[in-house]
Amino acid sequence: MRRFVTLPTVAYWLRSVVLGICVIALTGCAATRQAWFPPVHPESELERNRFQVAPGADVIGRLGLVKLEEGDTLPDVARHFSVGINAISAANPGVDVWLPKAGERITLPLNFILPDAPRKGIVINLATMRLFQFKENGGALTVSTYPVGIGTKERPTPQGPTRVARKASRPTWYVPASIAEDHRKKGDILPAKVPPGPENPLGDYALYLSRSGYLIHGTNKPASIGLKASNGCMRLYPEHIEVLFRDTAVNTPVLIVNQPYLIGQRDGVLYMEAHTPLEDSGTSELARIHAKLKSFERASARTLDWDKINTVQTEARGIPVPILELRPGAEQEASSPLRIEHPAALYGRPELPALKLDAWYVLVGDMRDEIEARRTAAIINHQGPPIPARVLSKDSSYRIVAGPFSDGGKARDAAKRLKIDLDIDGIVIEPGRTI
Repeated sequence: MRRFVTLPTVAYWLRSVVLGICVIALTGCAATRQAWFPPVHPESELERNRFQVAPGADVIGRLGLVKLEEGDTLPDVARHFSVGINAISAANPGVDVWLPKAGERITLPLNFILPDAPRKGIVINLATMRLFQFKENGGALTVSTYPVGIGTKERPTPQGPTRVARKASRPTWYVPASIAEDHRKKGDILPAKVPPGPENPLGDYALYLSRSGYLIHGTNKPASIGLKASNGCMRLYPEHIEVLFRDTAVNTPVLIVNQPYLIGQRDGVLYMEAHTPLEDSGTSELARIHAKLKSFERASARTLDWDKINTVQTEARGIPVPILELRPGAEQEASSPLRIEHPAALYGRPELPALKLDAWYVLVGDMRDEIEARRTAAIINHQGPPIPARVLSKDSSYRIVAGPFSDGGKARDAAKRLKIDLDIDGIVIEPGRTI
């Protein structure tokens, strides 16, 4: 029997997010007709998380460019370079999230305008899905920054001030009644509590906020970082929450803001950064930033290019864009993107175990379109905890198979998760049967 897979709304959105490429300018030599290519730098030269904040500056970091290789997915590139799927998607409109083409150059959005907020403790900007941790040392200000996943439209992350009330490593998750009820409606009966381990959605570290019920924590679903996917908490990549946990003291102040439009200065240039606003916040936030820009015009006696400002706002690529030189020649001195060599291996990329004759499998479905089958397998591979999936060519179709699993219980659990998470009806295949 041939089965055709239809992904639900969330997965469809994930695979349909489009990204773009920042084009490298090539300067030709008229005499030799040879193009000049910017040098490729080791990835260690591109700072990801920790920055010095220069006095009077509001902008940190630098853009990067990396050339994709066969088998890359954008969630894997995003995690390796410490950005969320939202950021890499917005920065690169037009690139397939799950099956980007080998050879495409991807912009790594690793420069940021700091939130318009006091630079102390932790500041989280929901609109950019980014956390900033400020620390002073001998008068010098440093900021560590990490991408986050935030609450859904139905259960949004609350704004306003709070603080770190306590910390816990290897936390136990006590399932709230509302979440248990949501899962029960989908046929997923959750226990009253989930102990530490791969099934725990809090990951290995958690910062409990003074606002009851809300945490900053890790996750067993890394591909959800940069998405509105939580029940209101803020989740980080496992490698980031470990560092934040170590560097954050109890009673650290936390401020949660929603600022999709940001302006700031660095090295004689005024920048604007725009993100797609969260629900029902675009009009008020746009009015707020326009008021700030008009105030700047009056104070500086300079006329801004409002057409350019409107373009930045409309494109919402999440990248600081120069909108005004504050001193002659400053914009030409602004840092160009750093061309980075492709890593030998992408950190956290799912690895497929070898097929085994004596193992259990889940038949996910058959598709006539190879690209669609490979895309579906990539989405399944990025579930959390991981479900290994691959595409096998069979006759004139492409069969998607999850596994191998060591016993029938694990195979049935995987099939149940595929149904709950992706609305896919898988068929459990016993050892010895043809897949």
